[in-house]
Amino acid sequence: MTKLAQWLWGLALLGSAWAALTMGALGLELPFPCQEVLWPLPAYLLVSAGCYALGTVGYRVATFHDCEDAARELQSQILEARADLARRGLRF
Repeated sequence: MTKLAQWLWGLALLGSAWAALTMGALGLELPFPCQEVLWPLPAYLLVSAGCYALGTVGYRVATFHDCEDAARELQSQILEARADLARRGLRF
């Protein structure tokens, strides 16, 4: 099972449980405070997932390691390629 299928399966299970609880399909009489929390729950979960994703991206950007050796190697390869192209007659 792919990761996408796992996520879709989980969302389908959570969505069907939410729909069953909010529509009263299970025959449960939830107290009014629980119903007030249950209706906007998908929006809360979506905002929470977005905040988590934003925080994760921010953390990864903040802790990104520079590769100075690789940058120097790339610069030398660029200079070598330019010299090769100039030798073949290409002008910059």
